[in-house]
Amino acid sequence: MGWVPAQAEVLMALRHVDLFAGLDELVLAQIASVARPREFDKGELLCVEGDVGDALLLLVRGSVTVFRTSPDGERAALAVVEPPQVLGEVALLDGAPRSASVEATAPTVVLSLSRAEFFGLLRHQPAVLEPLMRQLGAMVRRLTEQAADHVFLDLGGRVAKALLRLSTPGSPPVVAITQGRLAEMSGGTRQSVNAVLGGFAQRGLVHLEGRRVLLTDVPGLRRRAHLPAEPIAPVRRQPLGP
Repeated sequence: MGWVPAQAEVLMALRHVDLFAGLDELVLAQIASVARPREFDKGELLCVEGDVGDALLLLVRGSVTVFRTSPDGERAALAVVEPPQVLGEVALLDGAPRSASVEATAPTVVLSLSRAEFFGLLRHQPAVLEPLMRQLGAMVRRLTEQAADHVFLDLGGRVAKALLRLSTPGSPPVVAITQGRLAEMSGGTRQSVNAVLGGFAQRGLVHLEGRRVLLTDVPGLRRRAHLPAEPIAPVRRQPLGP
């Protein structure tokens, strides 16, 4: 990869993150001077559940999946996150170990801000508190929704909802994902999710093309996921911090 960001590139990344968008240029320049770039290849772990949460990570390039692992090794994906978002704010604030693992799903670049540097920023720039509280509130809402999904939706409903959240605009919308990854996100096995997708294809809800899923009947998928008629916000724009 070999990307070494110039300060101008770091500043641009900081300006696009809600947490830092309200700060003046001098403060942003101070953050840029201490934020350390880190690179990760596809499949590499940015952090592991149980690690010390000693840094805030700003996602600059790439894409990551945040997941938990059961004692027997099963993975459950919590979110797919793309720039510009931050990771690790929960462990950073309470000092407890990381509550989830993060895996790069593409070549990824992050900026790392240490816990000491972040708390120094909070002390001198209280304006950061408001967007931070918004992010934490959004995360609580998302986790509440996920818990409700596992109570009120069957696997087919959860798969339909995951596909809608991951879909990219188009005609029809497209989701590029492996069945294993989709199983992690919907709380099923790869075999059970494969059966669900086959059923969706037979009913004309989706069309399967290798690792691509074309959503051919979005209203039908929304009904299957017990969702209202309006579009659902993409999961990659939801903040999450392990």
